[in-house]
Amino acid sequence: MIQEIYLIDNDNKLYRSLNNMFKEEKEYKITKVTEKELNIALKNIPSLIIINDDNIDSNAMEVSRKVKSDEDNSITPIIVITSKKEHEHKLKMLELGITHYIRHPIDDEYLYYTIINVLKLLYINRRISPLTGLPGNVQIQAEIKKRFLNKEKFSMLYFDLDNFKAYNDVYGFMKGDEIIKFTAKVILKNVHTDQIEDSFVGHIGGDDFIAIVSNKDAEEICQNILADFDINVKTYYTEEDVEKGYIEVANRRGVIEQFPLTSISVGVVEVEEGKFKNVLEIAEAGASVKHLAKTIQGSTYVIDRRKK
Repeated sequence: MIQEIYLIDNDNKLYRSLNNMFKEEKEYKITKVTEKELNIALKNIPSLIIINDDNIDSNAMEVSRKVKSDEDNSITPIIVITSKKEHEHKLKMLELGITHYIRHPIDDEYLYYTIINVLKLLYINRRISPLTGLPGNVQIQAEIKKRFLNKEKFSMLYFDLDNFKAYNDVYGFMKGDEIIKFTAKVILKNVHTDQIEDSFVGHIGGDDFIAIVSNKDAEEICQNILADFDINVKTYYTEEDVEKGYIEVANRRGVIEQFPLTSISVGVVEVEEGKFKNVLEIAEAGASVKHLAKTIQGSTYVIDRRKK
């Protein structure tokens, strides 16, 4: 997943320097906007904002307040670069909630590792599932909203496991966690390929995952994930259960019920300009089409191709 870094600067010198620092780092994208274009950065909900205090018309304090007051960017880290040496100014900026305060002249290596470490720390502490290492709900919502506001065409893939509770009842939660991690690996392997760019995979929680891909890739990705999952999920069962094709679980009344091996259902929603009023409507369509997929036995996908 590409991490976007926005530089707020009315000059190009620092922008050129940053691009040179990160020229070998494909997972980072540097974008420069002027102070007057701050809303462009906020709309794209970047991973990091850098403010060059010396080259803006107002001041870093004012720009930082605008960033922090924006609901979607309240947790976006900010690095301020300035020539100001007053201790009081530095304390006020830190009190406001900026992440790092760096004085000119800039040490390129120091700035590079500061950026890298800020992004790594935020990713680890706030935005990932501890079980799968995938982005969690905060970043999922930001990613969907960013693409929607930019009027991009994309497909939302909503994943859910079938008969997973029965698996946990028989094999236990620790083995269940292994299937969750296996599912994450299957989705990642088939979504993040060299041929598929600008894709995203997130872990909503439990056995629910999402992916964002281009409309043209969605169906093929679903087919590959289903095939990969069905072949390899069998390794998480005993040979006896695989041979039977089901597991047996006692319900609350003590009656033995049979449940097929765990499969995966995918609901796909194609998004394009004018089709949905907001991201909530996308989520509602996703829930509906995923529910339809789950009514079909075995691993399957259903695509919502509703018109505008």
